[in-house]
Amino acid sequence: MVKIVCMREYVIDVSKIEELQTLNDKDELEAIFFRANSTIVNGEKVIVVRKNKTGKSEKFDEMSTQEELEQYKKRVFRYLH
Repeated sequence: MVKIVCMREYVIDVSKIEELQTLNDKDELEAIFFRANSTIVNGEKVIVVRKNKTGKSEKFDEMSTQEELEQYKKRVFRYLH
């Protein structure tokens, strides 16, 4: 029997990150980065999107390594108290 595992990329919405930064919600940010890290460990990419003026999500950045994700996480947490 062959087991097919369908992996999916993880999408992070920049506006959600900014909202959580404003609220200083470190727990939810940690949860997002935990899920993103799990995605990368499983061989998939993390896509960062930003909504344009019409409300459509556009790819802002892409990460495929834990090092790239850690750098992004440091930038996000840098502004929290």
